[in-house]
Amino acid sequence: MLVRDAMSTVVLTIGPTHTLRQAAALMAARKVGAAIVHDPDAGGIGILTERDILISVGQGQDPDAELVHAHTTTDVVFAAPAWTLEEAAAAMAHGGFRHLIVLDRDEPAGVVSVRDIIRCWAPARQQVPA
Repeated sequence: MLVRDAMSTVVLTIGPTHTLRQAAALMAARKVGAAIVHDPDAGGIGILTERDILISVGQGQDPDAELVHAHTTTDVVFAAPAWTLEEAAAAMAHGGFRHLIVLDRDEPAGVVSVRDIIRCWAPARQQVPA
């Protein structure tokens, strides 16, 4: 199975000047664990994850004052739609992250998460042992 078969194509994109609270609220409303951060001034794409928000809050930072750009990962590993799920899982395991932005012709086409990969690999509606 390929990344294109597992990825979410409707992604949340936020700006670098959103507060962490705004980002968290948008992520919660969309039920996603990551948002693509598009910064036209920096000329690149980054990612903000729920883990980034948790780290900030855990450090006692104010989510109403902290801006997304200060917590965005900009050294991003991107996946291609034609990657296998094994390649995506290996990139995630090697990098220690749970989300990959999927680029198609240098444009964001989606996001693939560990949850997406597990959903594809797990047998449909298998009973979980008690």
